[in-house]
Amino acid sequence: MDDFGTGYSSLSYLRSFCFDKIKVDQSFVKRLDEGPDSSPIVRAIADIGFSFGIMTCAEGVETQEQLNCLMQEGYTEVQGFLLGRPIPASEIASRLLEMPDTGTPR
Repeated sequence: MDDFGTGYSSLSYLRSFCFDKIKVDQSFVKRLDEGPDSSPIVRAIADIGFSFGIMTCAEGVETQEQLNCLMQEGYTEVQGFLLGRPIPASEIASRLLEMPDTGTPR
């Protein structure tokens, strides 16, 4: 379920449909740096995901502090400019070939 916590992403959908991931909306992640009001929401979404056995992803991670908070709350995935900028699809193959070989399968 994308953009969880906003728009049409109702809690009742978690019972009605079989989701394998909850992606918390970036508006909550951005506010983690602004004050304490988003932290309880971010924590509650992580708890819901854990309770349902659903992976949790946070979008819009731009600072190390946000990443630290999300990791502490138990998020299983994050995405955002802190980890990498978007690239055109035509560059993906060459970027993968440039990655160092760590000895682990990709």
